[in-house]
Amino acid sequence: MDVLFGFWETVASRTAPLPLFTAWLTVAAAAVLVLVPALWRHSRHVITLVHEGGHAVAATLSGRRLGGIRLHSDTSGLTVSRGRPRGPGMVFTLLAGYVAPSLLGLGAARLLSFGYSVALLWLMLAALALMLVQIRNLFGLWSVAVSAAAVLGVSWFGSAGVQSVFALLVTAVLLLGAVRAVLELHRTRSRSRHDGTSDADQLARLTHLPGVVWVAAFLIIGAACAWLGAGFLGLA
Repeated sequence: MDVLFGFWETVASRTAPLPLFTAWLTVAAAAVLVLVPALWRHSRHVITLVHEGGHAVAATLSGRRLGGIRLHSDTSGLTVSRGRPRGPGMVFTLLAGYVAPSLLGLGAARLLSFGYSVALLWLMLAALALMLVQIRNLFGLWSVAVSAAAVLGVSWFGSAGVQSVFALLVTAVLLLGAVRAVLELHRTRSRSRHDGTSDADQLARLTHLPGVVWVAAFLIIGAACAWLGAGFLGLA
């Protein structure tokens, strides 16, 4: 019991706010990870992981039967669920993918604004553990396991300052990366030979609203979450 109480006190403890210069430097590092193509090829896996997790959560909440998640080395992913091929549940499931990184980033920013960086890291670890049991391919297992190991290492061995910086870095990558992922979706759909299988295209077929409307909705949500998140963190 003493161990459990000690663990809870650690998780529920608040950390001091990062100095403004350190916070801006961390956000700048996140921007580099998102904007530099060579680095984005790696950091985009974080966005894909959360994107597919969003599909999975939405499918479960809407009563669909989750079949599994696959993550690929080219940063693409696939979440399989079974249920009605049309209707609100399917729309909700498709809608959740591109907005999940933005909403998660916004929630993370809110937790950080209250000083709960340690709690945020352990919540991330719990989410990764839940996702691990739904992964259905080897690269996906490796990707989730590496992510979990990184979060666990910082949570268990990192100092309070390191934990706060890491939590802010992940939060900023989610908020900024979500916007870039939507812009990439728009660019892909603008090509004459796009395959029409994107979330926006599938939503267009289900709702009879043009795919560009859904891309615009994703972008507005992403930009709004980034702006609100910056406000929560005292950076806007």
